[in-house]
Amino acid sequence: MDIGSIILMLAVLIALARLGSLLFQRFGLSGLIGEILIGIILANLVIGDWSIMNLLDVIMPDREAGIEDGSLNYEVVEIFAELGAIFLLFGVGLETRVRNLLSVGRAAMFVAVLGVILPFLFGFALIQVYDGNVNHAMFLGAAMVATSVGITARVIKEMNVLHTLESRIIIAAAVIDDILGMIILAIVVGAARTGNMAIGDVAMVAGIAVAFVLVIMAIAMWVVPEIYDYFVKRKMHKVHEEHKDLEAEESRKEDHLGKLIMAAVVCLGVAWFADSIGLAAIIGAFLGGMLLADYALEWGLEEKFEPITLFFLSFFFLNVGMQVKIEDCMNPAVLGLAAVVIVLAVVSKYIGCGVGARLGDKTLDKLSSKVIGIGMIPRGEVGIIVAAIGLASDAMSSELYAVVVIMAVATTVISPPLLVRAFKKRYPDGCPDGEECYIKQ
Repeated sequence: MDIGSIILMLAVLIALARLGSLLFQRFGLSGLIGEILIGIILANLVIGDWSIMNLLDVIMPDREAGIEDGSLNYEVVEIFAELGAIFLLFGVGLETRVRNLLSVGRAAMFVAVLGVILPFLFGFALIQVYDGNVNHAMFLGAAMVATSVGITARVIKEMNVLHTLESRIIIAAAVIDDILGMIILAIVVGAARTGNMAIGDVAMVAGIAVAFVLVIMAIAMWVVPEIYDYFVKRKMHKVHEEHKDLEAEESRKEDHLGKLIMAAVVCLGVAWFADSIGLAAIIGAFLGGMLLADYALEWGLEEKFEPITLFFLSFFFLNVGMQVKIEDCMNPAVLGLAAVVIVLAVVSKYIGCGVGARLGDKTLDKLSSKVIGIGMIPRGEVGIIVAAIGLASDAMSSELYAVVVIMAVATTVISPPLLVRAFKKRYPDGCPDGEECYIKQ
């Protein structure tokens, strides 16, 4: 192991990733697009025998070129990328309270369910017609399912429309959407690993996934509060016994550090358990976040994990870009398929979620249902994570992987301006409470 080479590689990659992210953020676009493009450039910029990847000793596996195993430096990038996906989904879980999910109205549930069924069926049917590969069809369907909560929430927050009915439905539905997406991903991954698409095997994987989610929800509702109350009482007794200010301050520092370490153990532990029973590790990370969601704000967990997540997540998006081959993206067949997938991704969410909103809440008008439908369009990081899992498990071709990345980036770019325009049509005179809806015109 050349530790110096690894350190240099990490320093260069994180610097380039952040540069790409900042450049795109300056133009009002998602930073993840910049990081993905940096990864694409790094992997495909070759001048003669020279390339940045060779210079950093980041050699990726390439079966077509006869390279079965990547270099040690690339293995480090892969590990950091996996941790990025795990911490990202853990953060989403920290914002997902079980009681809030159980208390949402019919509209959010209808939006989420139809917003999952339609995209999955569209994606599955398209690939069945295109190449007839069931694994390809399942992974594309799964990649088209999950709405990016982070991207939608960021747009809504910047517009100052968090308190509108449409925004509440979008956020609640996106969270339910993610849970349903995690269950579908668990089924798809389990089926791909067994290599058997028998109804019994799919039912078993689905049963394990659903049982896992229900057990975690039950623990979050009834077990975690008991543990929390126990430690609160213990802490109060300890504070009562302490008399010196210095000792009390040291106790507070240790308490904050202890919560961070405990949360990290929960995140990685539940992720490991999910992987060990045949589900994706990110499913476990998401559910691990749900376990602590009721106390995340009080303990400041989101703030504590944010720098950790941002660091590792940059490697995830870099690695996403590194997997994309320019020749695949320039292939007319791939570009044509990507165009069809983008259209289906947009239409399926828009129609499915819009119709779901009207079915779930009869008081919603057409403009409100359009706002909700558009708000559920972006796939962002979640769709890319699904594609990365499919590629790593040989259940998705490099061409289809490129299609999913293009689709995820495209829906991420086009959704925010469409959402802003839809909200302006819905509330031309400001929010119902009299406050201005829009920070930026």
